[in-house]
Amino acid sequence: MEAVEVWKDPSCGCCKDWVIHLEANGFAVKVTETGNDGVRARLGIPKNLGSCHTALVAGYAIEGHVPAADIRRLLKERPVAIGLAVPGMPIGSPGMDGPANGGRKSPYAVLLVLKSGESRIFASHNKA
Repeated sequence: MEAVEVWKDPSCGCCKDWVIHLEANGFAVKVTETGNDGVRARLGIPKNLGSCHTALVAGYAIEGHVPAADIRRLLKERPVAIGLAVPGMPIGSPGMDGPANGGRKSPYAVLLVLKSGESRIFASHNKA
């Protein structure tokens, strides 16, 4: 079981739902209820790629509502990169797919964040 450490806001429900998504997909998750912004900066995720939670898995930063399958792919391929990011909080992404969103799904991209701070599309989801 791969260990994931998550930093999030204590009152954020979608972060809790994302943690449940990771656990349901075999990750062992440790949650810290504060420090998201500081950890994001320390790990090198550009501010414009920010979301409501930041995680660390096997040396990679994971920012926002990244699907577990994309994290598994990252860990398998091991690219030279800072990690993955889903900027903002797209409807239909893991943690943003609960009943309150009425089954809606917006297209979104998971970005591979390179050491230069640049990013490129790693995966696309909910394509129209």
